This record gives sequence, C-alpha cells and structure tokens, in this order.
Amino acid sequence: MAEKLKVLLQYYGISPWEIEVLYGFLNSHFEVMQDEIEPDEPEFVSVLEIRVPLAFNEAFFEWFTFKKWEKIKGILKEMKRRRGSSNALRVRIKFAGSPRITFLADSREREYFDNAVEKMDFVLELLPYHLDPQKLPADTTELSYVFDVRSAKWRQGEATGNKRYLFVNGTWKMI
Repeated sequence: MAEKLKVLLQYYGISPWEIEVLYGFLNSHFEVMQDEIEPDEPEFVSVLEIRVPLAFNEAFFEWFTFKKWEKIKGILKEMKRRRGSSNALRVRIKFAGSPRITFLADSREREYFDNAVEKMDFVLELLPYHLDPQKLPADTTELSYVFDVRSAKWRQGEATGNKRYLFVNGTWKMI
C-alpha cells in the first residue's frame, strides 16, 4: 500500500472537537500530523495553520474532491462562528508547489471571514494570470493571498523568494 502524504495541523486555542472534525475530513486522503503550539500571535485567541503537501490547482480539487473541500470550509466557518467577532481566529492554509500558495483568513467580522473561506477556491481561475512569469517577481517561491474586505475578493499580498514584495495598486513593490 502506498504511503499517504502528510498534512500538518499547527494550532493553539482550537478545541479538541474542532481538531477531531478536521482530522476526520483530512484523514481520508492524508496522514495527519498535529502540532499544538504555544500562542505566538497575542492578538488572536485561536490560530490554525494547515500545511497541505500538494499544489493549489485543479488536480488537487479533483483528487481531494470539492465535496471534502466544502466540509473543510464548513468547519472553518463554524470555528469563527463559535468565537464571535473581533480578532478571535486566524486561519492560514499553505499549499506546496512552485511557488507555494498561502491563504490568510483573519477578518474581524464573521460575514467577511465566511466570505473569505467560501471564495478561496475562486482563486483557481486567477492563478494562470497571477503566476505568469512576466507579472510575478523573479525567483518567487511563495505567493500569499489576503482577503480584501472592501472588494470582498482575495488579492495577492506578498511574494517572497530572494527578496520580499508587496502587491500594491496593481504592481509588485520590493519591501
């Protein structure tokens, strides 16, 4: 039997029930590694990072299935609902690949958080454009996305490699 790929859950302030539900959804396709860490972001009561060992692309969703992905999104939204408004929950999902794709959802308002989680897979349609070597800074190894609450859309946030860049007003600016 082939060895399962390993997905990592790093977290603090997440209930055992929430971790068990996530574990159940992920365990069908991955070996789930768990790491309960010490709080390192004092502005958040709960932080969850999911490191997926596959690239963020259509092949991932075909393999993992959109049905399972919808369940993951559902538990993330439920986690936010249980914590209420304010900076109670930060979720970071990191996908392997070249470049690695990272999503950061931490909106104060539940509606915006839910909207961010719901629209995460919409970025698939934009990836070919965003990953165009003519548009992306050279040597980019990681591309992060942040949710813009004003436009209710995921936006490119930071590109890192040998240098760091922020996406500002439609262009990459070195920081």
